[in-house]
Amino acid sequence: MKVFSVYGNTKSGKTTVIENIIMELRKRRYSVGSIKEIHFESFTMEREGTNTFRHKAAGSQLVTARGLKETDILYPRTLSIPEILCHYDQDYVVCEGVTDYNMPRIVTGQSVEELDQRWGTGIFAVSGRIAETLKEYRGIPVINALQECERLVDLIEEKVFSLLPDVDEACCHACGTNCRDFCDGVLNGRFRQEDCVQYEKKVKVSLDGKPMDLVPFVQNVISATVTGLISQLNGYQKNRTISIEIPGDSH
Repeated sequence: MKVFSVYGNTKSGKTTVIENIIMELRKRRYSVGSIKEIHFESFTMEREGTNTFRHKAAGSQLVTARGLKETDILYPRTLSIPEILCHYDQDYVVCEGVTDYNMPRIVTGQSVEELDQRWGTGIFAVSGRIAETLKEYRGIPVINALQECERLVDLIEEKVFSLLPDVDEACCHACGTNCRDFCDGVLNGRFRQEDCVQYEKKVKVSLDGKPMDLVPFVQNVISATVTGLISQLNGYQKNRTISIEIPGDSH
């Protein structure tokens, strides 16, 4: 699954860019999912007084509304991007407005000033209304999603990759840089995604279904400790996958 974000100021053309990207990806026979970041503090899909609202108010920690044509799962908290992606299996997932996780990005704007305000790591293309007046900015191509969408999706196919870790530099730094700069390095060819020591995880841990990023040292400690204990049990065989689940009420 390849994941990227399109972000920028309000009315900079984000949604129009995403619409055209999705249509072109579908034309190319890719499966596509999307995530829309909503910044209104009062936003909720739930209306007070509905039966599902009453379930949640009574204390249900996960509410599902199963209708004839759709199923809506309501979490009473903000999920991280890796948690959300556990529900996806598409070839590409397009995120609108997501800036708090490490992934390749397309920035949109109406002016150079807006681009400067929103500039950051991971940018491999510029689009939106600014594409009516610019062709390149800071060495990054500016592409009109309405007129050159095929070119934009060609670039997406070339540049976008599956989700990288996004851990604190103090916790890892095994690649010699931080996760955001590593993403830039993959985009410009300085690194390969496989150079990330967490890319192929030896150990996968989740907490209440939430995947946890583990630096190599922690993975090695868990692997050695668990394997050492399990190896003393009858039936243990080398090079077999070990799975352990600890219910929340067991300690």
